[in-house]
Amino acid sequence: MSQQNLLVELFVEELPPKALKKLGEAFAGVLAEQLKAQGLAAADSVTTAFASPRRLAAHITHVAAKAADRAVQQKLMPVSVGLDAAGNATPALLKKLAALGADASAVAGLKRAPDGKAEALFYDSVVNGATLDVGLQKALEESLAKLPIPKVMTYQLETDCELPGWSSVHFVRPAHGVVALHGSSVVPLKVLGLKSGNTTLGHRFEAAKPVVTIEHADAYAETLRHDGAVIASFAERRAEIVRQLAAAAAQVGNGVRPIEDDALLDEVTALVERPNVLICAFETQFLGVPQECLILTMKANQKYFPLLDAAGKLTHQFLVVSNISPADASAVIGGNERVVRPRLADAKFFFDQDRKKTLASRVEGLGKVVYHNKLGTQGERVERVRAIAQAIAAQLGDATLVAQADLAAQLAKTDLVTDMVGEFPELQGTMGRYYALNDGLPEAVADAIEDHYKPRFAGDTLPRGTVGVVVALADKLETLTGMFGIGNLPTGDKDPFALRRHALGVVRLLIENQLPLALGTLLQSAVPAFGDKISDASAALADFIYDRLAGSLREQGFSAQEVDAVLALRPERLSDVAQRLEAVRAFAKLPEAAALAAANKRVSNILKKAGEVDAHVSPVLLKEAAEQALFAALQATAPQAKAQFDAGDYTASLQTLAALRAPVDAFFEGVMVNAEELDLRLNRLGLLKTLHDAMNRVADLSRLAS
Repeated sequence: MSQQNLLVELFVEELPPKALKKLGEAFAGVLAEQLKAQGLAAADSVTTAFASPRRLAAHITHVAAKAADRAVQQKLMPVSVGLDAAGNATPALLKKLAALGADASAVAGLKRAPDGKAEALFYDSVVNGATLDVGLQKALEESLAKLPIPKVMTYQLETDCELPGWSSVHFVRPAHGVVALHGSSVVPLKVLGLKSGNTTLGHRFEAAKPVVTIEHADAYAETLRHDGAVIASFAERRAEIVRQLAAAAAQVGNGVRPIEDDALLDEVTALVERPNVLICAFETQFLGVPQECLILTMKANQKYFPLLDAAGKLTHQFLVVSNISPADASAVIGGNERVVRPRLADAKFFFDQDRKKTLASRVEGLGKVVYHNKLGTQGERVERVRAIAQAIAAQLGDATLVAQADLAAQLAKTDLVTDMVGEFPELQGTMGRYYALNDGLPEAVADAIEDHYKPRFAGDTLPRGTVGVVVALADKLETLTGMFGIGNLPTGDKDPFALRRHALGVVRLLIENQLPLALGTLLQSAVPAFGDKISDASAALADFIYDRLAGSLREQGFSAQEVDAVLALRPERLSDVAQRLEAVRAFAKLPEAAALAAANKRVSNILKKAGEVDAHVSPVLLKEAAEQALFAALQATAPQAKAQFDAGDYTASLQTLAALRAPVDAFFEGVMVNAEELDLRLNRLGLLKTLHDAMNRVADLSRLAS
């Protein structure tokens, strides 16, 4: 079959910029997948996706004009049903063959083969391979159906039939053209009410030709660039923007650099067809406003790239990615500078107004803001966070820490009722810090107000001081305890209060700060702050946090077996979980590990069946040499292993216990645990309980048994 490269383009009105990258990848990916499934595209075909504001396209190599025919064997029915006693075809068989386009002459060629308990008849046939026009039509329809469209539009197209009228079309944006080229030949298609051709449109204002004709599938990108003034490739356009941003920053000089923001870069790439970066500026008086405010308004509202100096401070210049390249860009630059000025003026106004009131004076206003209908207002929530923060601070520090944590907890949410945060919710915490410093509060308190939301996402930094750690921990515990206490739990992929993120935050705060706090005690201490508003769900919350911890540890490279062994003991101090895991990993490499893990599993099963067992051994009841040897080995190693465990040297503790392998093996070979004499049986169970307790302080070693 002749093979050519294929090009398919869907020309539409401006696509949603935040979705464009995924739309382009999905369009090309599903199209290629469907063509391969039909045998039209080769297994090694290379797919190139194109996506610009007004087009989705795909270039696919090695596509056949017709797929190869393929042999198909189809089961018909059991022989006993299809043939009578004389071996002639029954009416049921003839009817089945007719449905497949065959007649009685095919009976002689049917194959017999066992199928389960009975012998069945099978019909061999050849299925004609799909032609490209039929296969591509199907593939394109499937590709459009599977696009991750944020929201579908309904629009009307004039019908092409004899009777005048309109037909409804449903798609992400109105479509105006389809290009389908196999080499240089147009593949006849009809999709979204449009017939395929080889023409498209270029840049709205700067195309060299009003209609761009694509002569060959391989000429698509170059033709669009030359005749249409469009860089069709999303990746290429993005790289060009990055290059121009760097060049413009170098032109400004003084070591300035554009702010790094991949999401903004992707969005801007989706807004322009041929980028042209321009240097703009605003009045330096606005630099008195916190730079986070200015950066946010420029990025979120205007899609500009602020310029930072070598120290990371905002400058009064910024970069604009324009979609046009006039000979004189002064009008474009001036227009963008005029547009950004009111935005910056608003930010300055909000900042100036907010500073006229202290954060302390805003505490009362939180009582008017509803947090949750079952948990009360933000004011009530703040009081709960304060109580929890005081309890944590008392365990970690002195009266100064308690007082500062209490003050930070009291003021942490007050910026929610400021004008600036009302306009830019993303700045909550950040503005609180600025206003706290403006009020003359200690820097530790101001930092804690900003940092108490941390970590806000995976990989985020932690609070920079102990006060911030305390308030961040208290804030997350308040949310978790409250939501679990009213039964408002995450389900599936829905987690509106970000409880999974809060749980991971608690884990990171405890572990990475090496806090000497017991998780169970911590969770219990948060419950009284709610009074009678909630039920105590500390046990379920602990399970939830340990589950999040397990997932996090597996992502860090620890095996499921290692994690299971350590967390099976539900260690109260999460700060030493990493050391336990390293100890288990080192233990697993010892030659004695496998045998001891298997023995521990056996011991666990015996003790489970025995019920309550006292870890007490009477030496006088040790009759067999093997049990005497095990007891003596325990007496020699257990105290040393416990001392190492108490000192936090978990690796040494487990390695010390490795010496028990030989006496443990000998015990199970030579001693009957369930002796008929009750006192002997209880003494041997007590010996096993003593062994079990000694070996499973660091982790449940039985979980390492394969």
